[in-house]
Amino acid sequence: MALRWKGGLKDRDVTDEAIWLNRRQLLGGSAGLALAGLAGGVRADTALEPNSWEEITSYNNYYEFGTGKDDPARHAGALTISPWSVKIDGLVDRPGEYAFEDILAQMTLEERIYRFRCVEAWSMVVPWTGFELADLLDLAGVQSSAKYVAFETVLNRDEMPGTAYRVLDWPYVEGLRLDEATHPLTIMATGVYGRDIPKQNGAPLRLVVPWKYGFKSIKSVVRITLTEDEPPTSWNKANAREYGFYSNVNPEVDHPRWSQATERRIGGGLFAKREPTLMFNGYEEEVASLYAGMDLGKFF
Repeated sequence: MALRWKGGLKDRDVTDEAIWLNRRQLLGGSAGLALAGLAGGVRADTALEPNSWEEITSYNNYYEFGTGKDDPARHAGALTISPWSVKIDGLVDRPGEYAFEDILAQMTLEERIYRFRCVEAWSMVVPWTGFELADLLDLAGVQSSAKYVAFETVLNRDEMPGTAYRVLDWPYVEGLRLDEATHPLTIMATGVYGRDIPKQNGAPLRLVVPWKYGFKSIKSVVRITLTEDEPPTSWNKANAREYGFYSNVNPEVDHPRWSQATERRIGGGLFAKREPTLMFNGYEEEVASLYAGMDLGKFF
């Protein structure tokens, strides 16, 4: 079922191949090895120019390591990510602990260049490597009564200094409707810029849902549960007035503290103009049908 998503860009939109390849050669070392190991074809939305490695890996929200944007890069190095497994349970035919290596052996890795939009109104463009979540769910066998997918982040207080503070009710949890989770755009990322995904970005395995605000893309996933009922989510539990379950990028529905009409592109420079926010973060054609007939102001 992998390789289902085809970017909407045309040949004329593609960045000159020489420029693209030269940039990848600059990555060198492990990057080349990682890309060589991709089992499937590459889907690169090459009209989008990714942010730099430095910007992507040093400007993060990962509150388990601190609330400052540079805290994750400074503190995440202590996180143990090997061995790693993901517990898949709930309404599935084959529940159990799935070793990370066993999951990778059965998945088709692709490169996806996605817009990434934070609810704080900043944005990046990130070249992820990963596989479609739908394929992982197929591995466990989703039962017909399942309607939602719940996710949980690892919680290791000895390695995560931010969890000493009750910023959120730990562990971090998130959720999607099943049709959102199985949409071809929804991936589990294992890498960025062709390298293994850094710990501050959610190593070794994180969710990426490009049409939703970034906090929905839960990091360092250790548990996935199929449920019949809508699962709780961390930010909704903390402040339901500000954070809805859906959290789709929507320029017409402001957050109480941040207008969502425009966004600031990280790396754009001090005097760069703010850019208009795109409906569903630019993926309206692909995902709008999921919400047909819904009041997006109410179900934000």
